[in-house]
Amino acid sequence: MAGLNPAHHSLLDVIGNTPAIWLDRWVAHHKLDGRILAKLDYLNPGFSKKDRAAKAIIEAAESSGALQPGQCVIELTSGNMGTGLAIVCALKNYPFVAVMSRGNSPERARMMRALGAEVILVDQVRGAQQGQVSGADLAKVEERAEQLVAERNGFRADQFHHPANRGAHLTTTGPEFWQQSGGQLDAFVDFVGSGGTYAGTIQALKAFNPACKGYVVEPDGAAVLSGQGAMQPQHPIQGGGYGMKQLAALASSDIDGYLTVSGNDATDATRDLARLVGVFAGFSAGANLAAAAKLLQRTHKGETIAIIICDSGLKYLSADLWS
Repeated sequence: MAGLNPAHHSLLDVIGNTPAIWLDRWVAHHKLDGRILAKLDYLNPGFSKKDRAAKAIIEAAESSGALQPGQCVIELTSGNMGTGLAIVCALKNYPFVAVMSRGNSPERARMMRALGAEVILVDQVRGAQQGQVSGADLAKVEERAEQLVAERNGFRADQFHHPANRGAHLTTTGPEFWQQSGGQLDAFVDFVGSGGTYAGTIQALKAFNPACKGYVVEPDGAAVLSGQGAMQPQHPIQGGGYGMKQLAALASSDIDGYLTVSGNDATDATRDLARLVGVFAGFSAGANLAAAAKLLQRTHKGETIAIIICDSGLKYLSADLWS
């Protein structure tokens, strides 16, 4: 059949180059003025944008010699980075250990185990709520991950500090966005976890168009990066908003503004995305969409905004996102 690409030899070759769609139907339903371009990174093999960073970090470590053949790879994760690493490590013959808070949806642990990873779950801090992972919870996961690195002489993928996280989006996500938009993007918004997606993507977009604005999205009550403080560190938007005051990936990144999104707004946007557009996504995609809507109502009325559909709604079937 004309137009089909040749078959690939490895699943690693199909990470990235995800499609993008205009959310005109969603925008019209909400009576907004402008356009939103959504990049469907939930169609990566591990059902999330983190596949890009997982592949980039492992390949960078192989090139530098930091990762030796057969060495154990260890990383803390909310589930998406762990899934990406499980795939990459299995295909490259590295044992992989994912360390994750019990507060994250159990579907993620099941998926990582199915892909061959060893999954170690860390209890949440006292009084924490299932489905709401705070910075204090993440600190416990970090401590356990570092213990495992020492015990097993492992390689720490370290998504919060490894430059290949940001680099993956600088060289792939940003240029893909620009090409798919036809060179017509006025802003990019991203709900921040490690910060790598935002930092790499906005760096690429500003290289194409210095006037393109970048906005960091945080949860209401945990907008620490913008200086508001962590009045309510527990929130339902899994995969980010951990209340960390500094993120290495954002240290030298251009940030034109900050936006906050409530858990309810993220949930409503995610549900409408499925019902109106057929995109079955997770909480963070809804946070991105809700933030983009705010911009179309205010400073970017009539303009074009880019967002990422970070992961699949299949990873939240047990959460109240779909109840």
